[in-house]
Amino acid sequence: MASKIFSSAPISVDKGLAIVRIIIGLLMAYHGLEIFDHDLMEGYVNWDKIQGLPAPHVMVYLGKGVELVSGLLLAIGLFTRITSLAIMVNMLFICFFVGNGQFWYGDQHPFLFAVFGLLYLMTGPGAWSVKAK
Repeated sequence: MASKIFSSAPISVDKGLAIVRIIIGLLMAYHGLEIFDHDLMEGYVNWDKIQGLPAPHVMVYLGKGVELVSGLLLAIGLFTRITSLAIMVNMLFICFFVGNGQFWYGDQHPFLFAVFGLLYLMTGPGAWSVKAK
């Protein structure tokens, strides 16, 4: 086992990608569950940057809906690449438009979700997915 840890050869790449995919999907879906909290959603609608968007209510609910649906789809490994693209667009919008684009500090959270979206856009779902090979 020690030789595997110190080796540069990958160890179970598909299963490793799948574990991270499931965790990221569940975390994304967890954030999307905020769509069911009316007071929290109204708070988001009242943010100045959101107020500057056309149809702020629709945009906030659309964003949270994307988080919920894409998170669930990512977790089960269905439509992984399309889902990953939706996560990337949503999270980059949050990082650079809603946030201040400080992906190295204050906006790390949405930026890291976007990076994971890029990972699964490039790799696909890995093992344990609805679309597994």
